[in-house]
Amino acid sequence: MSIDIRVPALPESVADATVLSWHKQPGDAVSRDENLVDLETDKVVLEVPAPSDGVLMEVQFEEGDTVEADQILAIIDENATGAVAAPAAEKPAEAPSAESEPVPAPAAETETEESSEQPVLTPSVRRLVKELNIDASKITGTGKNGRILKSDVMKFLDKQDKNEHEQELEALRSSAKPATELPQGARPEERVPMTRLRARIAERLLEAQQNAAILTTFNEVDLQAVMELRNRYKETFEKQHDTRLGFMSFFIKAAVEALKKFPEVNASVDGTEIIYHGYYDIGIAVGSPRGL
Repeated sequence: MSIDIRVPALPESVADATVLSWHKQPGDAVSRDENLVDLETDKVVLEVPAPSDGVLMEVQFEEGDTVEADQILAIIDENATGAVAAPAAEKPAEAPSAESEPVPAPAAETETEESSEQPVLTPSVRRLVKELNIDASKITGTGKNGRILKSDVMKFLDKQDKNEHEQELEALRSSAKPATELPQGARPEERVPMTRLRARIAERLLEAQQNAAILTTFNEVDLQAVMELRNRYKETFEKQHDTRLGFMSFFIKAAVEALKKFPEVNASVDGTEIIYHGYYDIGIAVGSPRGL
């Protein structure tokens, strides 16, 4: 009996989804509740599980295709379950047979010992780990009995991506520090493609900025150390530069250091890409007798 695998009901206000990744290919055996495919929407990533055991016969959409609710994603053949079960039944055949004398026995024990040291993976996670070439022993499982779930793999990848991204940003920041190593007036930038989720977040933030009132918040800061530093050098500074040492330079320094620590605040959006700027533009509004 053939079963249609359909796109599940999408979240409210979401019209379509993108096929993110297939975890099974036509001809592969599938188990009930095993994740077949991930669908990415503007809000979440949905997992589509298999409704029963069988064999994946057809895939109607490729990765990157756009799908709508209730469209047929794939077809599973339940009647092919028996053909899939045969290879699984071959495993016990390694146990005592006419050929397996004392030599295979220790080998089987060794395999058992080695497998017991390996992390426990669900079928979909095992395939994902293999496709991404990840060392599963480095992933901490949060499932029952330490089983590694797909969410654990995603967290591991997010952490890995974050570390790599921080290294890239650190390299960008360090390259921007020594002015002698860069051509005069150089303004380095780094472009990073946005995911569909982040693109929608940027779109929503822009809509909020255009349709809502922009508010300013005030926070109290202890400036005792700044006051002491200013008092110590204000006379020397005024004699040397013929102008008073105010507080604005301290505020600008603090703002630049904050942008270095949180580069996302210094980034901008261009289409579907995020641009991380390796420079810092600070604008200051100055009041004068003629106005601002």
